[in-house]
Amino acid sequence: MIQSDEIKLPAEFQVALYENLIQQLEKKGGFQHVYRDGDTRAASTPDVVVLHSTVSGFKAGSERARQVTTVAGATSITVHCRFTDAKGQSLLERDVNGKVRFFGNNLKATYDFAKKAARITRENFSASGESKVRKHKIDGR
Repeated sequence: MIQSDEIKLPAEFQVALYENLIQQLEKKGGFQHVYRDGDTRAASTPDVVVLHSTVSGFKAGSERARQVTTVAGATSITVHCRFTDAKGQSLLERDVNGKVRFFGNNLKATYDFAKKAARITRENFSASGESKVRKHKIDGR
């Protein structure tokens, strides 16, 4: 699961972050397999890439305020993503922001985060990306 130790994150945001992340990694992350946290099959995968994610910022917005004006009510979430190999060696670290500024449910910020995180994994770890690292799989942690 996505950690949020210091940031008080509503439960629905925590669940939406994880589920949207898994969904986007499966669709657009560029991996053959995406393993959920706790899936024992990931341990036997030789080139696994593990994603450790921690919420580092959260601003709850207002759907009502966004309907009235475009300058107020934005929801934003920042997640620190650390990608490691199976041995825990750091491969990449990045803060990824998710936002909903105009119309839409507050949880849309979690979807925006997931799309951006999937793009980062595709660009850095998939066979179709620019990286030298090839044929990796990712664990949803």
